Formats: sequence, C-alpha cells, structure tokens
Amino acid sequence: MPTRRAGAAVLACLVALVLAGCYQVQPPPERVERTDVTDAPIGDRAVRDGGDLVMGLSAEPDVLDPTTSSSLYTRYVMNTICEKLYDTDAKGEIVPQLASALPTLGDGGRTVTIPLRDGIEFADGTPFDAAAVRTTLERHLNKDDSSRASEMGPITDITTPDDRTVRLAYETPFAPITAALSDRAGMIMSPQALDRLGDDFGTAPVCVGPFKFRERVPQTSISVERDPRYYAADEVNLDTITYRIMTDANIRAANLRSGDVQVIDSVSPQDVDALDREDGVGLLQVGSFGYQGVTFNLGNVDGTGEPPGEIDTPLAQDPRVRQAFEHAIDRQALVNSVFNNWFEPACSPISPTSEFATEASDACPAYDPALSKKLLEEAGVDAPLELTMQVSNTPDTLRLAQALQAAVADGGFDLQISPVEYSTLLDVQTRGDFELLQLGWSGRVDPHGNTFAFLGSEQGNNYSGYSNPEVDALLDRAAQQTDPAQRAQTYGEVVTQVQEDDPIVYLYRQRNLTAYSEDVAGVSTYADGVVRLGRAGFLAGEG
Repeated sequence: MPTRRAGAAVLACLVALVLAGCYQVQPPPERVERTDVTDAPIGDRAVRDGGDLVMGLSAEPDVLDPTTSSSLYTRYVMNTICEKLYDTDAKGEIVPQLASALPTLGDGGRTVTIPLRDGIEFADGTPFDAAAVRTTLERHLNKDDSSRASEMGPITDITTPDDRTVRLAYETPFAPITAALSDRAGMIMSPQALDRLGDDFGTAPVCVGPFKFRERVPQTSISVERDPRYYAADEVNLDTITYRIMTDANIRAANLRSGDVQVIDSVSPQDVDALDREDGVGLLQVGSFGYQGVTFNLGNVDGTGEPPGEIDTPLAQDPRVRQAFEHAIDRQALVNSVFNNWFEPACSPISPTSEFATEASDACPAYDPALSKKLLEEAGVDAPLELTMQVSNTPDTLRLAQALQAAVADGGFDLQISPVEYSTLLDVQTRGDFELLQLGWSGRVDPHGNTFAFLGSEQGNNYSGYSNPEVDALLDRAAQQTDPAQRAQTYGEVVTQVQEDDPIVYLYRQRNLTAYSEDVAGVSTYADGVVRLGRAGFLAGEG
C-alpha cells in the first residue's frame, strides 16, 4: 500500500497540467500578524489634473450589469461608473452614497424609507430621482436571470412618496437590506438607458459615477472616462482609467515595475514580499469579508435558481463522503505551503472579525485523514475515490489545486484537476457542469450576503444545488432578527448544520493585496475586496 500511495503522488506530479513541480504541504510556522493598509491617501500632496491611469486586472469581468453580474472584477469597474445608495468605508461601516442618510424603519421593521440626495444626474443627463431608483430595484427583483433578488429580501411593494424618497414594504422584517444596497443591489441605473438597451444594458452601462463607460475590448481591456456631469466632478483627477486584463500575476508585477501599469490587484503571495521592498511601489493590504472554498455539486443539474435534481454519485448522495474530504485538509498547512502564510484558514462563510462571529461560526472540522478513510468506508466507497475539480487557470489557484490534490490523497481521494479560464468557470458553476469546483466570494459586511444566496434552496448563487429546509428556516429567521446578538447565534446554527452537510468546504480567507506606483495617490482597497480608483490621481510632476 505505501508503494501504491507513493506511485500515485508521483503520477499526480507528472500528469498535473497545472504547474511544474509537485507541492508538498508544509507545517505552519509561527503566525504572522498583518496590519491593514487600506488607502494611499492624497493628503496635502499636489495632484495634477488629468492623466490616463492603467490598472492590471487579474481576471476579465463578466457582464457590466448590476442586476446579473457575479464577478468581483466587475465590481472594480462598476465602482467607478455606478455609485450605490450606500457604500462600505475603510472601517467596514455602511455610509450613505447616493442616499442622503441611512434608512429609517417603521412598522416593526416592515417598512424601510430611503432618503435620496438632490442635484444628481446620470451620465446621460437623466435626472436621478426616486422613480429611477424604483425602476432599478424592480428590475433587480423581477428580471429572470437576476442575481440580486435574493439579496433584497421579501419585498411586497416599492413606492415613491416624493421625488427624493423611496419606501420599501416587506412581508417580514429584513435586517440585511442596507448592506445589500451597499453593493450591486444599490447600483442605480439610468432608466433611459434601461429603456433603450434592455437586456443589453451591460454592453454600454449608464449610471452615476466619477467616470462613465467608454469601451470594452473583450479579453483585453475596459476603459472609462471622466464624467463632467458627476455631482462631485471637482474631486475627480484622472481623464481615463483603463482596466487591462492580465491574468498572470508575474506579468502584472512586471508591468507595474516597468511603469506600463500603475495599479495591480490580487498581488501573488509569491511576489508580495519582493514588491513591498521595492522603491517606488506601495502596497495596500486588508483582510476579507469573503472566503475561498470548494463547492460540491449536489443537485445543480438545470442551473442555479432551479429545483435541485438527482446526481447519483456517492459524493452528491452521502454527506459522509464530503465530510471525509473536509477532514483530509490541514488548512493552516495548506495556506502556509501555497500562500506563504499571507492568507488565513477559513471554515465558514462568516469572518471571525465580523460582529456576527461566534464560537459556533468559528468552529473548524478537525484535520483527521484517518477519520476521512473511516467515513469513506462507512459510506461504502472504495478508496481512492476519483474526483475531478475544475479551477481557474491562474498560477496561484493552480498551486492551491495541486497542494489540495496532494493533501486529500492521504484521506482516500484521487483528485484530478481541470483548469479553465476564470470567466468560463463562472458559467460552469452557474450551469452546474462540474463535480467539484474551486472558487470563492469576495464577501459582504452582513452575513446574509455570504450565506443566503449560496445556501438557500433554489437561490441565485446556490451553485451546489444544496437544499435543506432547516437551513432555509434558519436563514430566514436570521434575516428577520434585528438584534445583532440573536442574529449571530442563528448564523452559528447555520454553520453547524452546513458543516454536517458540506455543500461547500471553506478553505481560506485571502488578504486583498493591491500594489501601486507611488507616483499615484488616492487608491483604496477595503475588506469588501474592491479596488477604488474614483479619486485617484497622479502626483504633480509625475506620470
């Protein structure tokens, strides 16, 4: 048996399309504490007016449509052209953006009243008013392929008492709504552009923002230009921003060093220490609300949002098989071996830094490969069980996949790796054309945004096809609770049940690592994962 195991490990190295070399999972060193750096502030430095900034983007965004988008990288671009009713600040607190104040609640939380700012126009000159907000929110709720409906809760009516007020009526209280409106659900689209473009809105999006959409060259770049109609146009410095698609972290870093780009996202932990020591390069680093994990297909046969179907495999049918996979993973060792201890292990969709974290949500299934084999035996599965996991074909993800392949081998799994383009992988997970799939979620400040759409039956981001009435009831209860302590306890119960069912094995939380040329200021990255360039500019005499 030892000879067979050793042979399998060698074979995994030889056949891996992912990388040269075979990764060995290393024991963790002493924990390194990281200090968040969220902004490259302008402060009192002189910033010149104008200039063309280029950002090296690690993956191609999906459609630039707030209603249907599911990609973090789309949020980077949309952040400059589509402001929201609310935003998240550097401290992770929700603040007004297009709204003039935080919502007020009535009728025991069943009505939510949102006051709007005055004197704002969309990029096409259409007035920003309550009717425009209602048009966007109704589209989120009613569009067949909407990814936002589940984020907005059980709305029964949207009214506009006047031009500057929007009122949401709910069947039951819905505590997460303000947080939802601080992300894509709160991005308000020009009603004139919606009338003109309909389902094609994402090809030429029109919103309120410091910049407006200019051009997209598929698989190459997206460019935006300064919008003179923007209500705070005097705070905008750049003429244009070009998001250039550069999927290889080494190429992004090289282009930053050469000056061909001024900002890069998703700096590889393989590069970050060297970049941080270089003159003329600054580094932003901040923890994440989100997670990376492995999703198992339990019943996604007709696409997300549809009733789960039957998948007749031990992996889909028996939670003991999925539990065995989880117990075969030493998360801290995995993070150390692949990410140089820059990232942190994760065992649930709720960040330990969240006000909703509890002992239950922080609990982590034990690393125990002997238990993995026992669970497979109890499930009647002969080891090694062959599984195929689809992953994005970026170097860091491929390193992770190969390390995971080696790790779960000791637990009785023969994990095959199938690399695909990131944008293709987004389609794959929506259609359900996978057995296992490695992707993550950039995270939201409210746990509802990290749980409900992914774990609730027939929800828009439920890529696993998971359905458990008990979890559905707990998620509904948490959304209705207004006391944070009660909500935290309920989300802890959700995590406990989900760890028994294991539709998703949560692996780690990344630090959002953004590097920038120090002749640029005004760049920010927060825990929501979004790189913000709306107020960026070149220092006077530079660029």
